[in-house]
Amino acid sequence: MVTASLSDQPVKASRGVMLVPDTTLDEALKQNYDMVVLPGGSQGADNLNADLRIREILKKMSDSGKFIGAICAAPKVLANMGLLRGKSATSYPGVLDNMVVQGMRFTGEAVVIDGKVITSRGPGTAMDFALTLIEQLAGSAKRDEVERGVARPGQLPCDRKQPETTR
Repeated sequence: MVTASLSDQPVKASRGVMLVPDTTLDEALKQNYDMVVLPGGSQGADNLNADLRIREILKKMSDSGKFIGAICAAPKVLANMGLLRGKSATSYPGVLDNMVVQGMRFTGEAVVIDGKVITSRGPGTAMDFALTLIEQLAGSAKRDEVERGVARPGQLPCDRKQPETTR
């Protein structure tokens, strides 16, 4: 996995978290990838939407039949490029459901896979989104392995309701 930024500076996320990318987008564009995933956040999605390099890499991925993912407000970048035409998709409330995209079906589900395009609602669906990305790239066994390792509720014996006993 490689994280890339539009510039060579750390990125301040919408909740104030500082992210230090592995590389710049210019450097990332020199490589080939199996999947490109856009992060969410309204301002971040607007920045991605305005950057021609993002459009270049998304077009390259789509044309070569590779995976494209977007979460939260970022699916609007895919919509604005026409990559959601004829597809089912989801996004943060008020993003895609207010857009008119020819043939797009807005589902409102947590995660939607339509061909090689994967979209997700937002922060509350991020774990499901991440596990779906893993499954698409590496298979369900790898997804299950990762899910067990992050100790999601209901996955560990201590999370399962034990039968009540009487004395």
